[in-house]
Amino acid sequence: MNRKELEPERSPGAAFGQHLRSLRDERGWTQDELAERMGYSGTHISAVETGRRSPTPHFAQTADKAFGTGDRFERQGRAVRNTGLLEGFPEYVPHEKRAVEIRLFELGIIPGLLQTPEYAAAITTGAVRRGAITEHQAEERLTLLAERRAALERTPAPLVFVVLDESCLRRIVGGPEVMEAQLAKLLDFTELPSTVLQVAPYDLGERRAFDLPVHLLTLADRANLAYAESAQRGHLMRETASVVAMLTAYHQLQAEALSQAASVAMIEQIRKGTP
Repeated sequence: MNRKELEPERSPGAAFGQHLRSLRDERGWTQDELAERMGYSGTHISAVETGRRSPTPHFAQTADKAFGTGDRFERQGRAVRNTGLLEGFPEYVPHEKRAVEIRLFELGIIPGLLQTPEYAAAITTGAVRRGAITEHQAEERLTLLAERRAALERTPAPLVFVVLDESCLRRIVGGPEVMEAQLAKLLDFTELPSTVLQVAPYDLGERRAFDLPVHLLTLADRANLAYAESAQRGHLMRETASVVAMLTAYHQLQAEALSQAASVAMIEQIRKGTP
């Protein structure tokens, strides 16, 4: 039987899943057998073990009863729910680290993979001040972001295509100095041999293909994955008609967006403070 390799260090949810699988294996139970003891389906058990579904308080309490572990799963479940990462995102990250092609579209802010440390810190500090996340969760976000950026430095480097809505460039984050350094980093990004950066200008209007951030990955076996976010959670989609439709829309967006040369010219104009 094929079993997905788990990476408990990846996130609190992955650690919860590893713990669940480990205790289940110790007792020689199948997923269906554990599911019967807990009142869930085997599919649900599998989704929690592999991090595709977060454990609810009821699930964690029921796991403690099934295994006789006191409140260990309940406490671990609270750590999962208190993470600063959007639900669904930890499942996406390992695929990003091994993708051979990465396509990004972003609105409002520079995508994490292209952020300077100062720009990223300003974003998370703002979230802490709003009470959206704790300082510990902010640190978790910044640590993961640094790991993701480092993963792009592998050899051979992945091809990275980025389309930024014009709002990403014109929204001031962290003050003028932070923004100046961030725009400079974007210009450096355009000079790399494995990257393409384009701007979707405001006058694209209703022709812009997406209204939410989008991540599209191509793996070494040419399988395609898509990750999209709402305000509440992220969702990873595999090789389906939906993924193909999103790839088609992305290519249409690239065709409508400014060329890289024109995009560089816009970034340089914004750096000089000209409209």
